[in-house]
Amino acid sequence: MGCKDMAKVKWRRRRRQDAVERRLKKLRRLVPGTARTNPDRLFLKTAEHILQLRLQLNVLQALSKIFNA
Repeated sequence: MGCKDMAKVKWRRRRRQDAVERRLKKLRRLVPGTARTNPDRLFLKTAEHILQLRLQLNVLQALSKIFNA
């Protein structure tokens, strides 16, 4: 592998890392309380947040059925 090939590999790797960082930054903006968490903790908090939102949706749907019946 020549010098140019190695430079391409490094450039692609850097681009991929930048893309991952951008996505993590967007996810941190969406999930409350995750501004300074590492990715592993961020994914756990994201899963918890999704479950919490799903529970809230179920409660609101149940209340809607009760009051619209």
